[in-house]
This record gives sequence, C-alpha cells and structure tokens, in this order.
Amino acid sequence: MPDTVYAQDAPKPAPAPRHDMPERADVVVVGGGLTGLSAALHLARVGRRCVLLETGELGGGASGRNGGQLHPGQRRDQVWLTQRLGEAVADSLWELGSEAVALVHALRVELGADCDWRPGVIEAAHSPSAFDDARAYADHLHERYGVPPRILDRVALAEAIGSRRYVGGTYDDVGGHLNPLALVTALAGAAEAAGAQLFETTLAERVDVAAKGVRVSARRRGASAHVIAADAVLLAGNGTLSGLEPRVATRVLPLVNHIAATLPLDASPIPGGEAVADTRAVIRYFRVDSQNRLVFGGGESYGPPPTDAAAVGAIVRPYLAEVYPGLADVPFASAWSGTLGITRTRCPLIRRLEPGLYAAVGYSGQGVGLATFAGKVIADAIAGDTARLDVFEHLPVPPYPGGARFLGPLATLAMTWFALRDRLSLPTLPGRART
Repeated sequence: MPDTVYAQDAPKPAPAPRHDMPERADVVVVGGGLTGLSAALHLARVGRRCVLLETGELGGGASGRNGGQLHPGQRRDQVWLTQRLGEAVADSLWELGSEAVALVHALRVELGADCDWRPGVIEAAHSPSAFDDARAYADHLHERYGVPPRILDRVALAEAIGSRRYVGGTYDDVGGHLNPLALVTALAGAAEAAGAQLFETTLAERVDVAAKGVRVSARRRGASAHVIAADAVLLAGNGTLSGLEPRVATRVLPLVNHIAATLPLDASPIPGGEAVADTRAVIRYFRVDSQNRLVFGGGESYGPPPTDAAAVGAIVRPYLAEVYPGLADVPFASAWSGTLGITRTRCPLIRRLEPGLYAAVGYSGQGVGLATFAGKVIADAIAGDTARLDVFEHLPVPPYPGGARFLGPLATLAMTWFALRDRLSLPTLPGRART
C-alpha cells in the first residue's frame, strides 16, 4: 500500500516471518484489518491461541486505506434505530457507539501509536432539506442524550471549512480523524506481542462447521492447502471475503471508494483542523492532515479497484473541484482506492451465525471505530461475555435481492440513482445515512 500517504507517514505492519501454519488453534480470524487485528489482540490477551489469515497485506483493505474519520454513534442515526428497534435497544446502541470511540482512543494511547489524531467532525448539508434534518437530529441528541447542539449556519460553515458549497452544518467534538494505517500497525504489533500468529498472503478457501469444532482450509501463496482445526472462526474480511460464507456474501456489497491527497498546501482550508463529511448519498469527505495535505474522498464504483494513481486522481478531482474550486488543479501527492462493505440497511453485520462461527463485517463507511470495537465484542463473546454482541444482533441486516450474483447490477443501479438524487437535491433517505 505504498500508494497512500498513510504508508509514507507510518510504517506498514509487518508480522514476523512464519513458515508453517499450526494444525490447531482456539480461534481462526479471517481478515487482517481493524476488526481482525483487534479480535486477535483481545483474544490473545485472555490466553486464546489465535491464528489470523489475511489474503493480502495487513490493513490492505478498507482498514488501512479509508478516509481516517472517526464518527461517534452507529452508522444509522438514533431516530432510525429507535423507530425500528425501540428506545431501549437504540439507547444501548448509542452507548456502544460511545464505547467504540473510547476504545480507539484507549488503544492508541496504550500502544503508543502516533496516529496523527485531530479532534472534530463537521457534517455539511448539501441542501436546505438536509440542513433541516441535521438541525432536527441535533435537537434529538440534545433532548435524549444531553449532547449540546452546535449548529453552523451557511456563513459559519463556510468559515469553518473554507467552502461556500454548503447550506449549513453541525459540529461534533467527540469524533475526529487519524491515520488509520498507523492504528492498524499498532494493533498488529500488539497482537503479535500478545501471542497471536499473523499470516499475510494466506487465503481462507473453506470453512466447515461441525459439532466438534471448525475446520478452516487455507492456502499460503505458492503453497498447498492446509487445514486448521479450531473451536471458533471469525469472518472479518468486510468487503473482501470473496464468497467464503453465503450468509455474509448475500448481505455485504463490496464497494470501492476513491481518495486523493494533495501536496502540502500553503494554507489549510479548514482552519480548525476538523474532518468534514457531507450529506450527499454519494458522499464527499475530506480533512487536512498534519502535513497540511488535503485528503479528499469522492466517487464510488463496483468491481476491482483501479491500481493506477492517475486514474484514481481523475475520479476524485471533479468532486474536489466542486467543493474547492480554487484547488481544482492542485497537484496530488498520491491517490488510491479501497474496497469497503455496505449492507442494505447500512447496519453492520456483527453476530454469531451459528455455534463456532462469527461475522463482523458491513460497516458501510463507518469502520474506524465500529470495526475496532467489533473485534473486541467478538473476542469477548468467544470468551463468554455476549452482552454487547447480543445488542448488535438486534440490527436488521437482510440479504440483497437476488443473492450474491446480482450484487454488481444492483450496485450500478443504486449508484446511478443516488447520483441523480444528489444532483436534484432530493430529500435524504430516512436515517440520514452517510455512505
């Protein structure tokens, strides 16, 4: 992942060289991103023999390539959750969202990770109706959870983000932004130090669950298949599980996001240093890092992510120019893409699929906090504490219509519709979901 500025600022996680996979483990984790590494760390800390399998590089999926924004709460807002799940469950999910943010902070401090943390998240409304929704939701959070509302009118928002493209917005001082690859690196080092075995370039080809345990067939690059017997398996590959488990494959759509980082700017357009995400369905999200580079995400696609930085930059540039016309021709230091996983409801799939088989995927663009936390939630459940997992299992995550083979056409149709809706400034969908 040397194409990202994150890799320029933080060392890539490099597990110790390993020649042989074990025949037996207590837990096999499939996926070496924030979820898998967090699970491996917390399992190893309670004495579980944990083996982690990553098809590519640790953090090589969305975990080490995302926009770096840490948002409080769940991916769906509290109004949506309350309407569908009731006040008690919605309140519990709010608390878990707060715990997720707290865990990220606790880990980066404990592990001494220089993640370039900067506080503050601004939501920028792209239309009057979106601004009305944002203000109403801020009032709800104040009334229900005591969160002080911080509303930015058009003028105040323009001063805060250096763009007059938006109608208004809201400010949150709990969230913020960081270098996600630095967090991945810290988790990988800590997990290995605690005793977890981490294997890169190792594909999990098959998972068989039986009454006596689980068997995982895995293949290291250039080697023959190897079977690991375990008590439990966690599927944590998010958008890159490649159909390993049908109950996951039919519920999680892999979607490619595109990001570009400018060369260091003479002056930051965001004087307060906050992260910004707008209310469009095809979202624009951006921030300025400690090197004064504008890290800007825009555009979505389905299928293999492009590997050519120039092609990615060409995708992102129109979105950046829309928000910052004065930076339309700014040179890029790097540009990259990453595959994330989204669900129909934008709720994460964090649950026990059956005894011995767990999944934590589908963060739908809000994985920095939730993915890290989900790894601990699953680790706790495997160790016997299912309280938090029981709450997450209330989240509705239905399969996509037609199954996995129709995900491509559905993704193309959905992206076309959402882009049209944004251009027409139609009202946001219930729940004001960010993508």
